[in-house]
Amino acid sequence: MWPFKTTKHEYRAVASDEDERKVENGQREGSEATPRRNYRLVIVIGAILVVVTLCFVATYLVLSSSTTDTNQPPTSEQDSDRCPRRHEWRTLTPTQQTSYISAVLCLRNQSSTLAPSNNAMTAYDDFPWIHSRVGYFTHHSAPFLPWHRYFLHIYETTLRSKCGYQGNLVYWDWTLDASSIETSPVFDAETGFGGDGEVGGEITVSNTGRCVVDGPFAGIEVPFYDVKYQPHCLSRGFRDLEGKMGHIDGGEITPEGIEEVLGTEGYERFVTLMESRVHDAIPYGISGDFETFTAPYDPLFFLHHTQLDRLWWLWQQRQPANGLTAYGGHKERHSIEMANLDDTLFYKGLASDIRVREVMNVEGDLLCYRY
Repeated sequence: MWPFKTTKHEYRAVASDEDERKVENGQREGSEATPRRNYRLVIVIGAILVVVTLCFVATYLVLSSSTTDTNQPPTSEQDSDRCPRRHEWRTLTPTQQTSYISAVLCLRNQSSTLAPSNNAMTAYDDFPWIHSRVGYFTHHSAPFLPWHRYFLHIYETTLRSKCGYQGNLVYWDWTLDASSIETSPVFDAETGFGGDGEVGGEITVSNTGRCVVDGPFAGIEVPFYDVKYQPHCLSRGFRDLEGKMGHIDGGEITPEGIEEVLGTEGYERFVTLMESRVHDAIPYGISGDFETFTAPYDPLFFLHHTQLDRLWWLWQQRQPANGLTAYGGHKERHSIEMANLDDTLFYKGLASDIRVREVMNVEGDLLCYRY
């Protein structure tokens, strides 16, 4: 037996007091435990949020990469670096300059891609031949810039595949020489492409062309003049707008003049100024072979057109909203049909024909170069 008797009511009272003590003690213990539990809860929730965020970002990147248009420009400097740069002629080292000129000369000893095996045409001759037969339709019309852009790419690829050239095309920034074009380093006989035709020499083509007698291309014979078979020496005839011989007028291609053209709005107006004002200044000034549709016989043609391509590239950079799609005008010379990005650029067997939209981005998968 218990030493004392407890009634039912007394037991309840005792139990109630005990419960109150437990509750009181629990409240004091909870006041210390609750912050620890809350802290752990915050950590868990934060970890969950981080994981969810990372999953969302990863999913976004995967979806973005799978839907990215290959014709869009690179999104970072690291991506841009995957495409090599084309440089201005005078910035090349002497070794690089020699390498380029050697590759050009090499093409003159390679078999033509277009002519029958018994034809005397060379791989170099293919370029003026195609230019003279397609160029008439692409000049003074919308495809002037995209057609030449891919034409340059074909030339660059051919230098590499047929002659082992390991560099890139180069451009001639004639704005640096605008005050005295004829003294540009590109005309140097030792480190350039040779100078004017022979002073006082016999007229070979046009009204001013005379044989180039210095530099690595002196004495070279070319078979065509425009669309006619007319073998002759590579010829130049420097002149200004007034017909004065020996001087090339650079008034249209000063830095200020080019900046004005680059500020033009709308592709149709831009391409018109690029050809009639900017492009024509050099062929007219150098004259000789450069003045006709077989202009690529003069190796300076490719430096000149690479500069034009560079200016188009710069203009595209200034149109961030539509630089890679800005295109318009007439589809061909003397055509009333209007151009669009799905028009075909023709190369008559020199390379596969392609659509205009395929060459709008120089940093895409097809072209991949920068300036």
